[in-house]
Amino acid sequence: MFRLGPPILVAAVLGLLTLVPAGLAGQPVTQTLTPSPPSFLTCHAVGGGTICEGSRTFTEDPHPDFVCGNGDVILDQGTVRQVVTRYYDTDGNLTRRVIHEFWSDAQKSNPRTGAAAFYTQASNITDVLAVPGDFGSATETVTGQGNITVPGLGAILLNDGRIVFGADGALEFSAGPQVFIDYFVNGDTAVLDELCAVLGAT
Repeated sequence: MFRLGPPILVAAVLGLLTLVPAGLAGQPVTQTLTPSPPSFLTCHAVGGGTICEGSRTFTEDPHPDFVCGNGDVILDQGTVRQVVTRYYDTDGNLTRRVIHEFWSDAQKSNPRTGAAAFYTQASNITDVLAVPGDFGSATETVTGQGNITVPGLGAILLNDGRIVFGADGALEFSAGPQVFIDYFVNGDTAVLDELCAVLGAT
């Protein structure tokens, strides 16, 4: 699904991907980290605590995304490349998580008609924990862009800007064109009419 926000140069994102495997220099981690980092991250003790970082690529299989006005369920899928960094304090509690995410070979599709609209997406996702170690206290900020362009029609969907979600999951701030925020949060179904038409959901 789109997690969207200010423009990110794809080249810059890909540049970050090539840098991560080298890791940060530091001492081995001897303390318990809360919450535990996923297995694809490598952790190093530093002066202010612990930093864990790594990258992974995975496939999002087709899954329901939204429903068009005629009732057709539109699916989303793609290949996701993530670069993740976690910051833990001297007590071993997580204070911040940063994810750089790039979607490729991605599409919205209508299984009834077989029509598909392809897209790319690049996002920065930053979670700041008000209570170290407790993801339930995190404020999430998402910046990036995700656009759908159809030959002969041009851009039929634009997402570009910044959104902030509070610890309770409520939207606290939104800037820039945010079609999926308009749809899912504000209930404006008309913003997806053009995409639904392209997918034969009329």
